[in-house]
Amino acid sequence: MTQVLLAAVFSLAAAAQQPPVRVLVAYHSGTGNTEKLAQSVRDGASAVQGVEVTLRKVSDFKYDEITGYDGVVLGTPVHWSGVSVEAKRFLDGIGAALWKAKATGDGRTAGVFCTAGHPSMGKDTVRLSVLSAFLTMRFVVVGGVESEGYGTLGPEATTGSTDPGISEKELTEARRFGERFARTTRQLRLSR
Repeated sequence: MTQVLLAAVFSLAAAAQQPPVRVLVAYHSGTGNTEKLAQSVRDGASAVQGVEVTLRKVSDFKYDEITGYDGVVLGTPVHWSGVSVEAKRFLDGIGAALWKAKATGDGRTAGVFCTAGHPSMGKDTVRLSVLSAFLTMRFVVVGGVESEGYGTLGPEATTGSTDPGISEKELTEARRFGERFARTTRQLRLSR
């Protein structure tokens, strides 16, 4: 028991000496719905001790900053069952910046969330597409967990005329995802 306690104390001391784990929550939002989900992801990630979260529109991100982040979460609206042009441009920019820096996603985490106007509008396709790009860049993918405890590809929200806006359930799922993402990112970084 004493050895376990000492190991925990040493682990906490080592974590306290580390610079904060840096998480980027980047998003594109045409109507404000994806931005609301991004804010909830940020809130969840910010709740984890030792994690510093940056919330930024993809259009405002400077790609040469990517190597300073331990984890990246991308939020996108679904456009015709695909990733928005702006979100795709962000993914391409991340890949190019890593290539230029002679770096990869090794040791970094990635995740995704999305919004769509209809329940069957391609949310799974979009999230798989984004996760595939991050996997190709060698990031470790972190998925979400829905209210019944099953794993998901990441948070999602339906925002069309039959289900307008973002529900409290969708915001809660996004916050829980943000917290899970930050904890996993911190654990991965501390294990290196």
